[in-house]
Amino acid sequence: MLDPYFNPRGVAVIGASTDPHKLGYGVVRNLVEYHYRGSVYPVNPTAREILGHRCYSSISGVPDPVELAIIIVPAQSVTDTVKECGDRGIRHVVVVSGGFGETGPDGAEREEELAQAGRAYGMRIIGPNCIGTIDTHTPVNTTFVIGMPRPGDIGFVSQSGALVAAVIDWARGAAVGFSRLVSLGNQVDVTETEMIASLGEDPQTRVITAYIEGLKDGRHFMEVTAEVARRKPVIALKAGRGESGARAVASHTGALAGTLEAYDAAFRDSGVLRAHTMEELFDWARALAWQPLPRGDRVAVLTNAGGPAILAVDALEAAGLRLAPFTEDTRNHLRPRIPAAGSLENPVDILAGSGPGTYAVALDALLSDPTVDAALVIQAPQDWFLPTSLAEVISEVAAAHDKPVLTSLMGLASLDRALEILHQKRIPNFAFPERAAFSIAAMVQRREWLDMVPSMSVEPKRGDTRVATPAIRSEDWSTLLDAYGIPVPVSRVAVSEKEAVAIANDLGYPVVLKTASRTVVHKTDVGGVVLDIGDDESLRTEFRNVCRVSPDGDEAGVLVQKMYPPGVDLIVGTKRDEQFGPLVLVGSGGTEVELLRDVKTGIAPLTEKEAEQILARTRAGVKLRGWRGSPPCDLRAAVRAVVQLAQIAADFPSITTLEINPLRVFEHGCMALDIRGSRSVDPSAKDRGKSLVACE
Repeated sequence: MLDPYFNPRGVAVIGASTDPHKLGYGVVRNLVEYHYRGSVYPVNPTAREILGHRCYSSISGVPDPVELAIIIVPAQSVTDTVKECGDRGIRHVVVVSGGFGETGPDGAEREEELAQAGRAYGMRIIGPNCIGTIDTHTPVNTTFVIGMPRPGDIGFVSQSGALVAAVIDWARGAAVGFSRLVSLGNQVDVTETEMIASLGEDPQTRVITAYIEGLKDGRHFMEVTAEVARRKPVIALKAGRGESGARAVASHTGALAGTLEAYDAAFRDSGVLRAHTMEELFDWARALAWQPLPRGDRVAVLTNAGGPAILAVDALEAAGLRLAPFTEDTRNHLRPRIPAAGSLENPVDILAGSGPGTYAVALDALLSDPTVDAALVIQAPQDWFLPTSLAEVISEVAAAHDKPVLTSLMGLASLDRALEILHQKRIPNFAFPERAAFSIAAMVQRREWLDMVPSMSVEPKRGDTRVATPAIRSEDWSTLLDAYGIPVPVSRVAVSEKEAVAIANDLGYPVVLKTASRTVVHKTDVGGVVLDIGDDESLRTEFRNVCRVSPDGDEAGVLVQKMYPPGVDLIVGTKRDEQFGPLVLVGSGGTEVELLRDVKTGIAPLTEKEAEQILARTRAGVKLRGWRGSPPCDLRAAVRAVVQLAQIAADFPSITTLEINPLRVFEHGCMALDIRGSRSVDPSAKDRGKSLVACE
């Protein structure tokens, strides 16, 4: 229950100050100046009153009602203060004070003591090291930051207090309203996931935005946001996107599936739109909060200048959107109503001399066209009519249709009143057209996610535990894959030339030789793989060559495997992510996988539909369907193999990496031609699943 953070019956400010330059004064000032209607109780043992409100020497002396305490005292005193709040019966606190986990080991120890104190009293804590909460509709402002956004319908959750402060100031200057803003700080208790769920229940919040540095429980985040996103758009900006903290391990999968890819997959699966910048975060939020969703991806561009229109078209195409083709009826309607030198094609150019009336006629025609799903209106600055008149006609025409309209009245200095009109009518404006184009793309992406039908595909096959468990113990990955229904070739390890020849004759030529050494990561790079061996003499020669390049010599042996015909080579791999658990990587396989980097990531387990969608986003997926005269390959077989490998990763947390490269897909069927993996020896990595036992 987080409602007391936004609609409390009485607020105590512990550490309130009479000094206008202190944070404790700023919190009291904001509660008073921004018209909080409940009781305000400054707690200061040496002062009599602050801003007309009586001070109390301790929290124990504060009268009822009081539901929320804001704590601004030195870090060493915070835990004792929280205990005093608990004794007083207060169950919701905001700890503004810093000096905790962000400062090092001593601070981390203080933070754990704070968490323990909160749990002992059944208390909810926001912070420490945060700036507080705002609800513009209550209204209540528990921050110390000067200013407060106007009431609106965008919620903002941030792990950074500085960004909340910046957004407050930006919102005031941009005339953009917010519903609730929350600075979470170190998240000793209340997390971003809980706060997103709370905003999902807030009737004043239409769009939820979040600045995220890390998640405490990635799987729980996905579950909650997937449920919230069905009702409201959720947009997140993930900070710390570089891979400097990620280390390439002994597999392609470890090198290619990093933290950012995990977040991308988690956001996509749970319906969260991932913004790349703070600007995008609030561009998209305004568009989604103020305008209806487009029914499709066809956009009409209306402009009075060619250059901005070209930029808009480039951005629309880069975002994967299409220009609406227009019907002949629309062109016939526009022909006598726009300048003769103008353009009837998309983008529609009504030239610089046209005024608000021409804009109105043209926009109405475009929005009436059944091929148009959304409209972008551009106006380059001119000096012969007021931007306010254009803002008014755009608002009137947009209100008569149920399609999204975004504007780019370019510039800033001359647009104050026009922007005010557009915002009042809930039409987002962008200083430059590219931002509008990518905002429309975000709206289309949300529509597509909402329209997705839950997969009704066959449940993944669970492997035979009696086979799978010992296979993992011995790291016999071929046996494990076979137990889960992934086709693996017949292959045997030979420790002598004579044995290799016997195996090859039993399998039938041609065959492949591979070093069986576990210390060789990329076998091809060192000459540890020889293909298409067709006779005994060649096999003996190549056997010696493979043994020569192996660090173990002939002790590890050489794998003799049937040679298979060409097909489309995929890489399918799994690895474990600290926050989201098992990841699945799919894409173009072979020896150049890291060079091509044609891979996409999903969160295990996967449905067949999800696996197919991941494949469709890769060039390998295009090849599977047939490319430039090559016959299509068995997409269903590839999808089933991906789903089954994902199921293995979900069932057995002790497996740290498992990789098939290549998974060769033929016209009919597929085959896991090369497999490598690793498992954890950490006893905490317990394997789970229906009737599954631990591997350790």
